[in-house]
Amino acid sequence: MACLKQEKETNIKIFIDIYDMFPMVTRVMDYGQQTVRVARYIGQSFMITLSHANRLPVTIQYPYEKLITSERFRGRIHFEFDKCIACEVCVRVCPMDLPVVDWELETNIRKKRLLNYSIDFGICIFCGNCVEYCPTNCLSMTEEYELSTYDRHELNYNQIALGRLPIYVMVRDYLDYQIKSDYRAGFDK
Repeated sequence: MACLKQEKETNIKIFIDIYDMFPMVTRVMDYGQQTVRVARYIGQSFMITLSHANRLPVTIQYPYEKLITSERFRGRIHFEFDKCIACEVCVRVCPMDLPVVDWELETNIRKKRLLNYSIDFGICIFCGNCVEYCPTNCLSMTEEYELSTYDRHELNYNQIALGRLPIYVMVRDYLDYQIKSDYRAGFDK
């Protein structure tokens, strides 16, 4: 009887030991599943990284390469002095009251004569209202975006500085003219 009792106790002890080992076994299994899951996530992210490796670079090396602007880009304002009638519509529609228009009234012809026109690009928000509402189209937006200076007073452009076109616009227009004239010359032969 003592032998049976002792055998029963050892069986119970083995059962208890196995029962106590069960959480450890489940933890090992959970650890293995987590390891497989992490390896799968790392593999997926590595595959995404490799798929982006054969794409072309998007970065523009700025001083050496210039940004290609869109057709509707709002850059520096170009001003044509001869077209301006000093109506001051640009000043009224500007949210910053920015363009400074100096004019005098010529009494003999009863017209305004423009003396000075200036815009401070340090304050300008490039909204384009002045260009849109100008009745004579003497204002236009250029593709020029490099306006940085060391002195903020250099950003105050008068009518002479506003009248200058960016160099690449002049070169482009000249090349267009050359291409058109060469094209026409081909038909004249």
